[in-house]
Amino acid sequence: MQKPYTRIMIIDDNAVDLYIASRMVTSNQFADHVIGCLSGLEALVYLQNNGNNPDLLPQIIFTDIYMPLMTGFEFLESYDQLPQSVKAYCRVFMLSSSIDDSDIIRSQTDKNSGKFLVKPITKKILDDILAGLL
Repeated sequence: MQKPYTRIMIIDDNAVDLYIASRMVTSNQFADHVIGCLSGLEALVYLQNNGNNPDLLPQIIFTDIYMPLMTGFEFLESYDQLPQSVKAYCRVFMLSSSIDDSDIIRSQTDKNSGKFLVKPITKKILDDILAGLL
């Protein structure tokens, strides 16, 4: 069965959260491949190294907000420096267990962020993305 997305990326410094999110994506037939990154820096290196090959770029990026080496917001600042061809191909969603209003507002006003989502990734979130609601 053809899955809606070929590749998605999940950025989360917590290996357990990363595993659970990856399993949710694959068990719900949302994407063929999940690129798991334990830091925003690791994700940026991947995107820079594969920027000229759309077949290897993720169509969707889920990034945690609170991470020690580089926050999700710092990732977005660096992501903004990537070539337009990369940014046009990838949609970014901010993930957090925080419901801090300032995080929500900041993620919703960033030009590179699609939407603020409360962890964990659920089937409803995936279905809403597919339906164009997010």
